[in-house]
Amino acid sequence: MKKVLILVEGQTEEAFVKRLLHKHLLAFQIDLIPCLLHTKLTTVGASYRGGVTSYAKMRRDIMHLLDDSSAYRVTTMLDYYGLPKDFPGLASLQGKTPYARVKYLEKQFAIDIAHPSFIPYLMLHEFEAFLFVDPTQWKAFFEHRIIQPSSAQIGNLPPPEEINNGAATHPSQRICKYIRNYKKTVDGPPFCEKLGLNSIRTKCPHFHEWLEMLEQL
Repeated sequence: MKKVLILVEGQTEEAFVKRLLHKHLLAFQIDLIPCLLHTKLTTVGASYRGGVTSYAKMRRDIMHLLDDSSAYRVTTMLDYYGLPKDFPGLASLQGKTPYARVKYLEKQFAIDIAHPSFIPYLMLHEFEAFLFVDPTQWKAFFEHRIIQPSSAQIGNLPPPEEINNGAATHPSQRICKYIRNYKKTVDGPPFCEKLGLNSIRTKCPHFHEWLEMLEQL
């Protein structure tokens, strides 16, 4: 069994790893262990977890995980949306498509970390993109909380990973227009579990490529 540590942005991603990815990867002899990003340390030693406030803090956590000699690989599950301004490559971002841009950033990320055991992964554009894999299932899952979107709205949606990173149009902002009192940590992972990994992989090629890479370690 190969231990793989995954730095996640928050409790939602941690739950997603535990509920879906961990069990799936055990069949490939991969023990995937989520580690929450530390965002603040106090003078008395307490720490806060979740969210990305600066690349320096993110890098610190990654290097700490890479110091674990028992870990076969270290990877990440961090949002493309809202990356800190000092993230490697962000100032010189290249690529005409979301897939080209995210791969460019992941490459710059890997260059900066400069460790053979590091596998960078940025979610396009954030976790809520997964909920757009099959919006036809919203009504059955969220029931009375649904603000029913029109068939035209659903039909005009781009593929989940291509829903953009605009301040008013990123996935979680859109979800709040369709689902009353949407709670990311409580609602997101169970809905993804209902969808199943195969459905998510089919509609989210960047996620699929990363997961396939982990399966082949």
